[in-house]
Amino acid sequence: MKKLIMALFAFALLSTTSFSQQVASSADQVTPLLNNAMIPDVTVKNTEGEDVSLRDLVSDKPSIFVFYRGGWCPYCNQHLADLKKIENDIEKMGYQVFAISADRPELLKETMAKNELTYTLLSDSPMNATKAFGIAFKVDDATINRYKEYGIDLEEDSGYNHHLLPAPAIYLVGTDGIVDFNYVNPDYKKRIEGEILLAAAKAYAE
Repeated sequence: MKKLIMALFAFALLSTTSFSQQVASSADQVTPLLNNAMIPDVTVKNTEGEDVSLRDLVSDKPSIFVFYRGGWCPYCNQHLADLKKIENDIEKMGYQVFAISADRPELLKETMAKNELTYTLLSDSPMNATKAFGIAFKVDDATINRYKEYGIDLEEDSGYNHHLLPAPAIYLVGTDGIVDFNYVNPDYKKRIEGEILLAAAKAYAE
């Protein structure tokens, strides 16, 4: 089953390193953390602005980390809503779900309310975790200006002027902090389907 799951993601991005602080120039140039690598020792913030260690989180239960662009992104909101539909099944397998973006902590509450989410959203405003997972890329000036025309201000949403976003990604991580499965796609319009994520989670929960 595990071989089947991995075959489904043969197109997923590869990396030659297990830890990267580099920032790619575009989403298709990211070098993601790979399977069998230890997740980096980084912190993010919860909705109250408190520091949370990713390694501490996974030590409690196997975890699913969802890196998304922000509450302003309609594709991300649809993805977060779709994850809600399989949340019960995921939890029955013993997993906990965390969704991470560059949005400031106070904006996470708005996203949770908008999508009626019950799983945990976390803020990586400085993008330290996203860079450590090797999925951060710098948004070019033309895109920044186009976003502003649509009322999207990455600096306002994150509180930083780094102009960084993640290539949307999913990581399944065991309580030992080791990555069991990852899916990264540079095309932000394409997200992993719920049924496939469930199949992957089941394969590594067995």
